[in-house]
Amino acid sequence: MSTAGEMEPLTSGASNRIIPILKTLRTPLIFIQSVILYILILLFPRRRQFRTDVAAVDGATSGPQSPAKTARLKSLWRLEEEDTLRRRSLAEGLNMGFETEDGEIQYRWNTSLFFGVRRNALFSRSWLPATGELKGILIIIHGLNEHSGRYAQFAKQLISCNFGVCAMDWIGHGGSDGLHGYVPSLDHVVADTGAFLEKIKSENPGVPCFLFGHSTGGAVVLKAASHPRIEGMLEGVVLTSPALHVKPAHPIVGAIAPLFSLVAPKLQFKGANKKGIPVSRDPAALLAKYSDPLVYTGPIRARTGHEILRISSYLMRNFKSVTVPFFVLHGTADKVTDPLASQDFYNEASSTFKDIKLYEGFLHDLLFEPEREEIGQDIINWMEKRLGTIAENIDHIW
Repeated sequence: MSTAGEMEPLTSGASNRIIPILKTLRTPLIFIQSVILYILILLFPRRRQFRTDVAAVDGATSGPQSPAKTARLKSLWRLEEEDTLRRRSLAEGLNMGFETEDGEIQYRWNTSLFFGVRRNALFSRSWLPATGELKGILIIIHGLNEHSGRYAQFAKQLISCNFGVCAMDWIGHGGSDGLHGYVPSLDHVVADTGAFLEKIKSENPGVPCFLFGHSTGGAVVLKAASHPRIEGMLEGVVLTSPALHVKPAHPIVGAIAPLFSLVAPKLQFKGANKKGIPVSRDPAALLAKYSDPLVYTGPIRARTGHEILRISSYLMRNFKSVTVPFFVLHGTADKVTDPLASQDFYNEASSTFKDIKLYEGFLHDLLFEPEREEIGQDIINWMEKRLGTIAENIDHIW
């Protein structure tokens, strides 16, 4: 395997915005001790007050409230709701249509909302061939800070080979509920992914399903597929540039990250790099990504950064327990997530049907690289190989 370039310490799924956060959090030990003492004194009162504030916003009567505080909370809630509706309108307005080479449109596409495990309205879209036998459905879980609409061209390639596509926006992303770019828990995203898969399976009985995850979405997919019930509904998973080796730049940072996540989860770190680092060698693809109003380019929030650390740590400890069939793809020049971690995952996983492909010199967003058609075809070939293996096994049984 080719040796990847030196990795930046702790990177996120969509850009290099976590690095400046960690540098900001490198505080002296004495300050950390003061923060811990402050939290021990104020933690429980703050939690009780938070519950009371939420009740006030919902119209409950949990006791007397400061009118100014109640008004401020309601104002923040209204602003978040207005932003969600604005993003949802943008998501619905995206042109997801395309024509085949002969000029005919031979597919059906749709957008809809479904409710996640915490009753959040989550935006989804689908592309299905209008004619021909459906080989299978690929369910796309996008990366941090992006959205499902970015995968329309990949969907076109899949449909041309008689694969359907369904995609979901995470909470706080695209047209889904939540503060833009804020992830209160990646475990919630994992659970929503499982619920979305169940919905697709119930609507398409007997159709083989694959899960696809990019970057942090790859980590979400891998954790979801570690549950036996979810694995049993899948023919396999596809991971592009998965976030599998995310570590803090300094042990102190890892120690205090949970505290900031708890005390100030929505805190934004203004020193974060809003422009991000190059994730594609295609200048047009970079421009399209960072000028897309549905792509979050603001400073990352404390809870979101901590959640990335947490899920990465979990997965690293459990590589050997993975049994789901998988195909992992990574660019060797990726500076956002670690290609060496993908190789480690491939080596350690217990799956009997597994493949890896490393693309020499490619960057993070593989499906937006100049060679995107080749990469998409590699994914299609792998799914067809997997389905062929399943068919052979059934024939042997009979």
